[in-house]
Amino acid sequence: MSKVTHVYISDLHFEHVQWRNELIFWEEQIASYIKRLEEVVTRWTNNEIRAQVEHFQNQFILHNDVIDVLKKDIKKHEQHIAEYAQEHPVAIQHIHFEDHTGLRDRMDTQRSIYTDLKGKYYSFLSKAM
Repeated sequence: MSKVTHVYISDLHFEHVQWRNELIFWEEQIASYIKRLEEVVTRWTNNEIRAQVEHFQNQFILHNDVIDVLKKDIKKHEQHIAEYAQEHPVAIQHIHFEDHTGLRDRMDTQRSIYTDLKGKYYSFLSKAM
């Protein structure tokens, strides 16, 4: 049985903002990575290289899908907190909320997956360009 930790609303909100910024940054990076892959395709006719390009394109599409889900879940959690704050304006600064460890774990997992993907992508680019 895990212990439930509680935190202030301002701490949850701060983390939400940080995560949203990180997710937006990932989206921007992925867009630039995809453009770079398009350059690789124009330089190579080798089927192995093209297969790797397709692999990375697919991975980036999947990662963007996960980003969309995370952004929606963060927004949903933020809305839940905002609704509570509206209903209890006086108590909001003194009440602890259940920590969002599930969401944090998902962000940590995705951060690790994304870091690994970027490393493999850069390794591929160094060989293909």
